[in-house]
Amino acid sequence: MGASSPARGPIARAAVALAALFAVFALPAAPSAQGAEPARHPAPVPETVVLDGPRLAVTKVKLQLGDARLKRTVRDLTARADQWMNQGPWTVTDKDQVPPSGDKHDYFSQAPYWWPTQPKTEDNPYGCPYVQKDGQRNPDVDKMTDRPEVGKVFESAYELSLAWYYTGKRGYAEHAAEILRTWFVDPATRMNPSLNHAQFIPCKYDGRSIGIIDFSQGFTSLLDAAAILDTGAPGWSRGDHAGFRTWNKQFLDWLVNSDFGKEESAAENNHGTFADMQIAAIAAAVGDRDLARQVVREARTKRVDAQIAADGTQPGELSRTRSFHYSTFNLVAFTRLAAVGEHVGVDLWHYTGPDGANLFKAVDVLLPAATGAKPWPYPELDFRAYAASDIVHAAADAGDRKAKAALPALQAPPGGDLWALRPAVEQLDSIATTG
Repeated sequence: MGASSPARGPIARAAVALAALFAVFALPAAPSAQGAEPARHPAPVPETVVLDGPRLAVTKVKLQLGDARLKRTVRDLTARADQWMNQGPWTVTDKDQVPPSGDKHDYFSQAPYWWPTQPKTEDNPYGCPYVQKDGQRNPDVDKMTDRPEVGKVFESAYELSLAWYYTGKRGYAEHAAEILRTWFVDPATRMNPSLNHAQFIPCKYDGRSIGIIDFSQGFTSLLDAAAILDTGAPGWSRGDHAGFRTWNKQFLDWLVNSDFGKEESAAENNHGTFADMQIAAIAAAVGDRDLARQVVREARTKRVDAQIAADGTQPGELSRTRSFHYSTFNLVAFTRLAAVGEHVGVDLWHYTGPDGANLFKAVDVLLPAATGAKPWPYPELDFRAYAASDIVHAAADAGDRKAKAALPALQAPPGGDLWALRPAVEQLDSIATTG
């Protein structure tokens, strides 16, 4: 496994932030319009909960100093951001289907791996009853627009806010703010802060607890997007900040106290890991650091011991038809949860269970397939080596020598490797997953 250096703690991150500020003031200063005192532009440090805010500030400084490699990566980022500029905003109320509650402000999605068994008729419009086909996605799911559109909200606001942070182009920030405000803040268009009708199965369930993963997959990126906008982005007001914070407090209360939320947190596979990650991140974002610390601390035995074997494999994910995807998928949640832990002073990376299981071993299991050295030896309907890229980066940053050595051999994700600009793990081969 080869892990050696400890994870960065709050003191180390503060030192990095100071280094960022000192580096900015070491920059050649541009003269002011009056030709008098030169203007200085220190890099703001976002109060992120997954991303390392001070590290973002240092990266911004390096860009100001002319780092050629980072400039190339910024071009990849802005190419993505530019594609979002003519899309959105989206609203949960703009859908044809009405949820069982009768309120279009309620999020509504269909279980993607469930299929009709009968022809669709006027008397049986869904073709009920439905049966599950693991790993095979029903295309009818995308006819319900909330799931694909909220995915666009997650991705667009994140990439636009990062593009603004690194380039200063106000259009990126204004559009990111509009997207967040429309889905989460504006009373006319905002989503209700609950997931009572996520991943319904026609003629079977009006909603399911595992539908929470529709959000836990990508929502925490928005917490960091908002934190970046909070550093002074044009178009993002104090009212927007307050409204988004209120929505998150209400959503956190639902996640912690609803029956669906409790069921999802009790899941023993990737659903439970993602539930922990989402709760911890939202708790940290709204100031409940005690809850965030508790969730990360309990994940040592509740998640690492229970889900990772002594050899680093994840038995619950290897049983799937998409075993590589799900092994990386679960590690997305684990590594993002570890990142939240760094913010609140709980080290998940360096925890080792009684059987020797830890996150480093789980990542190292992926390395032969991720680098092309060996084929993946378990079932996988659609192998994509790049799915492990961010995970390997995260392990390398946390001190895993094997992961660091593997970095040059990784397959780049579509659209380029953005790790240098947003060093937090993303699901790079998303298939709008369920359990």
